[in-house]
Amino acid sequence: MDMESMERNGNKRIFQRLGGGPSSTSSYSRPKVCHFWLAGRCTKNPCPYLHSDPSDSSSTSMAAPPKRIHQNLTYRRNPNPNPNGHSSNWGRGQGGGVVGASRASLKEKVCNFWMAGKKCAYGEKCKYLHSWSVGDEISLLTRLEGHQKAITGIALPSGSDKLYSGSKDGSVRVWDCQSGQCACVVNMGAEVGCLISEGPWVLVGIPNSIKVWNTQTVTEMSLSGPAGQVYAMAASNGMLFAGTQDGSILVWRFSPAGNCFEPAASLKGHSLAVVSLVVGANRLYSSSMDNAIKVWDLGTLQCIQTLTDHTSVVMSVLCWDQFLLSCSLDQTIKIWAATESGNLEVTYTHKEEHGLLSLSGMNDAQAKPVLLCSCNDNTIRLYDLPSFADRGKLISKEEVRALQLGPGGLFFSGDGTGELRVWRWSANTTEAPPA
Repeated sequence: MDMESMERNGNKRIFQRLGGGPSSTSSYSRPKVCHFWLAGRCTKNPCPYLHSDPSDSSSTSMAAPPKRIHQNLTYRRNPNPNPNGHSSNWGRGQGGGVVGASRASLKEKVCNFWMAGKKCAYGEKCKYLHSWSVGDEISLLTRLEGHQKAITGIALPSGSDKLYSGSKDGSVRVWDCQSGQCACVVNMGAEVGCLISEGPWVLVGIPNSIKVWNTQTVTEMSLSGPAGQVYAMAASNGMLFAGTQDGSILVWRFSPAGNCFEPAASLKGHSLAVVSLVVGANRLYSSSMDNAIKVWDLGTLQCIQTLTDHTSVVMSVLCWDQFLLSCSLDQTIKIWAATESGNLEVTYTHKEEHGLLSLSGMNDAQAKPVLLCSCNDNTIRLYDLPSFADRGKLISKEEVRALQLGPGGLFFSGDGTGELRVWRWSANTTEAPPA
């Protein structure tokens, strides 16, 4: 069974800038705490909401904001969970683990007329959104169209002025970062399962093969060995890992002498397709359609732990600070921390209303860590870490499977229609209108 059918049968279903609910309660329920105060950024004085936690009997001051939970935390792409990683701050912000806590008053649906580029007769009085985002911190800079099917990977190679996108339409498009125009279309001859970059290398996973391009030397090669589609890749410390349709993880080592990748190992353990890979310090984390996450020691290339807390496909894994984050079609994001024995255990579970597809992390304009998680309701949810305070959402025409960070507060998303979008942290940038 392929990933598409598994998902259907599971849960319900840039460029000139690039260089640079609460549950229903009665009237005697406890007062509402200020959402912005919880996030450490309320500017209202006086504020109509509490600036203290009513559940904390020791809290007597309503004027002083809490210490910002992020000031000692920094987003890091590939750290390794450690035995001292447990945190009492997980999920303490509004919306932490409580679906809909801060969304009840927000418009959820985009106006069909506005989305189609037609004039809405209701204008500003329309009860539906005339925007691709909820919240005033994220702006849509531009939309790049050309792919005919879902985008499965986005990459921005080191030292290159080109953005690469791969799609199920069997093509890789190369976008000029200065003009925002498509500079080249490469026909891969088969669906692109994933696409990543590592340094100057661009790597494209297709059925039974990986195509490799060096953007600096303009050399290319093909890596054989995968059985079926290549759904996930990761590269670190001179090694390339590829997760395949048959549940294997193939490993290559880069040879500087030959300027090529040489086969090193085949890691067996998953019973179904591997759909996500991430490397932490001396660890490889893999997630699969078999609902499991496996932890591999990079020194021995042996599996040292299997995590089985998810009840459906684990679509994405991400390392952040001292933790491993995972998301699944079971509608949860799980936070894993290492115990004194070194084994990972769930330290917090965040519940969503829909299945989750992909995770990414970045810093906002104030250098605070923010988690981006795409859901199968065509949205990307944004949360502060580690509080899971709601920061808004981004809306697409179809599901977003590809997320990629860029420089200067930019990030990219690719959805099921083949549309590539460029977003930016900014409250003052005008959104790109519908085509």
